[in-house]
Amino acid sequence: MRQVVLDTETTGLSAQDGDRILEIGCVELVQRRPTGHHLHLYINPERDSHPDALKVHGITSEFLSDKPKFADVAESLLAYLAGAEIIIHNAPFDVGFLDRELERLGRGPLSEHVHGVIDSLVLAKEQYPGKRNSLDALCDRLEVDNSGRTLHGALLDAELLAEVYIRLTRGQEALYGEQESASTVVANQASQPTFDLSQLQLPVVQPNTAEWQAHQALLAEVEKASGQTVAWPATAPTSP
Repeated sequence: MRQVVLDTETTGLSAQDGDRILEIGCVELVQRRPTGHHLHLYINPERDSHPDALKVHGITSEFLSDKPKFADVAESLLAYLAGAEIIIHNAPFDVGFLDRELERLGRGPLSEHVHGVIDSLVLAKEQYPGKRNSLDALCDRLEVDNSGRTLHGALLDAELLAEVYIRLTRGQEALYGEQESASTVVANQASQPTFDLSQLQLPVVQPNTAEWQAHQALLAEVEKASGQTVAWPATAPTSP
C-alpha cells in the first residue's frame, strides 16, 4: 500500500473566504516505511497572509513572490498523489483548501484523484479521548522528536506526522514484530516444510496397580459428588 502523509500551510483559516495554500509538504510511505521520495512545494498564493497565520508559519509574501502559482504545480501534485492513501492531521482543513484550489482550475475534488483520506486526528481522538491531540501533543506522547519545530512548516510537519502515524497505528505490527507484517508471517508459515504424521506410532504407557487404584478412587469421588456414573470405562491394568 502506498500512502502519502500531507500537510499544507495557508494564508489564513478560511478557503471559502479566499485564503490560499502557500506551502505543501508530502512524505511517501510504502508498506508503512518512508521511502525518501518527498514532495515539497512553495506556492505564490497571490495574496498576503493574515498576521496570525504569518506568526504560525513565518513565510512572507516577499519570499513567495517568485514561486509558482498553484495552477503551475497542480498537475505534478496530482501525479504524485494519484492512487495513494492520503494521511492528514485534521483532514477537513487541508482537503477543503485543496478542493477549493482544484475547483478554481475546473478539476474534481481531491477524492477523485486518490485512494482515500485518513484523518490522523480522528484516530488520535479514538485512542486518547479527552486528551490534547495536536501534532505537538502526539509527538510528546509518542516520543517523536519535534525539537526542531519552532515554526510550522509543511514538509517538517508531514515528516513528524509520518512518525506519529506509524507509532499511532503500530498495534497490529506489535503482534509480529516491527520487521514482519502479518502477511509476511503467513507467507513464511506457508513455505515451511510439512510432515506426514499418519504413520507415527505413539507408545502407550499402562498404569501400574497403585496408579490404577488411585484413579479408581478418584472416579468414585467424582461419581459421588456429581450423582452420575462416569462415562469412560475403567479397565484394570494388564500388568503391575
